[in-house]
Amino acid sequence: MKKNSYPKPVLTPGEVAKRSGVAVSALHFYEAKGLIASTRNGGNQRRYSRDVLRRVAIIKIAQRIGIPLATVSESLSHMPTDKRISPKAWQELTDQWRTELTKRIETLTHLRDDLDGCIGCGCLSMRDCPLRNPGDRLAEKGTGAILLDPQREEE
Repeated sequence: MKKNSYPKPVLTPGEVAKRSGVAVSALHFYEAKGLIASTRNGGNQRRYSRDVLRRVAIIKIAQRIGIPLATVSESLSHMPTDKRISPKAWQELTDQWRTELTKRIETLTHLRDDLDGCIGCGCLSMRDCPLRNPGDRLAEKGTGAILLDPQREEE
């Protein structure tokens, strides 16, 4: 008897885990967070549509580039869970993430470039540093790492 060569319409959690490279517990976590969805078979066992593989891949990509799961969840909430993400939807998603990544890169670049600022002069004083904080002008802007947060520095 010839074995059916068509793909299975649904996948078990173990099959999704094996094909996606994430643990079954991660799938359950993603499902609890609303990132993916499953159905139940007659024996009350989880089954995933094949499209979940693409969503898991998107989640893994987002995690790898540092996009918080809350942001991923918000982005994916506007997309159907039971069918493929369209190229247009993918473009919209990546445009959002690109903007967030650009902001994060700018912040990290600013931090990297200013890391040695006052420490490099040897005084080790953020309060009295005549170069970075003459006359303790930053105290007027509040507490915390004001120089590390470009938005607060502009206030």
